Amino acid sequence: MSRGLRGGANPLEEWRARAKGIEAGFRAWMAKQPIHIEAAVTTAVGAVQGAALGGLMGSLAPDGGSPFPMPPPNANPQAMASLKQAQALAGGPLVQARNFAVMTGANAGLSCVMRRIRGQEDIQGSMAAAFGSGALFSIVSGMGTPNPVTNAVTTGMAFAVFQGGFFMIGQKFSKPSSEDTYYSRTRSMLHKLGLEKYEKNFKKGLLTDQTLPLLTDSALRDVKIPPGPRLLILDQIKRDPELVQTK
Repeated sequence: MSRGLRGGANPLEEWRARAKGIEAGFRAWMAKQPIHIEAAVTTAVGAVQGAALGGLMGSLAPDGGSPFPMPPPNANPQAMASLKQAQALAGGPLVQARNFAVMTGANAGLSCVMRRIRGQEDIQGSMAAAFGSGALFSIVSGMGTPNPVTNAVTTGMAFAVFQGGFFMIGQKFSKPSSEDTYYSRTRSMLHKLGLEKYEKNFKKGLLTDQTLPLLTDSALRDVKIPPGPRLLILDQIKRDPELVQTK
């Protein structure tokens, strides 16, 4: 502690740096795992986060339960479905924890699978994940019990539309990711070679600009870059004076 203060280091910044290092290591480990392992871990993490959020929201309801009364047995089916939808969003802590765990877990897992299949995070993958999570949320929460399948499809489509809108708005107003600054030299090299489509492979394997001088054929093979492009990339690195000096 005293050594950190004498050196002028900020303990909070040191903690953040360590946390980022752990996160980067975890992402690197995840990138090397088969798709089913990554999807399972991502789903579990998302479900835990959703359960915590749902439990908190449910505990804010009066007496920890739903403020809506139970419908009479002879109620109109359409009115009963509407009441069920309201109850699904206003249940107690356990109900909300279950509902949100399913919703966020499914969304995280499906997003992971779509990202691995498509090689990037785009609006199509985001909407597909939102549709799946919305449909599962509808089924588990009991929304629209008279026609569960139809209501699941309708809810999934609504989730997908909202997610697609949010994705486009986020792309329009968001600034370039700070992560991209770590791949500027990599992007330039790949563009020069006409191999820009493999930038996503570098990012999936966390092969940043700092790792360029250390690249080997096996490292490029691990991120699923074909033999021909691997030879061109390694040859370009050997010909780059800056990278040779760095190495």
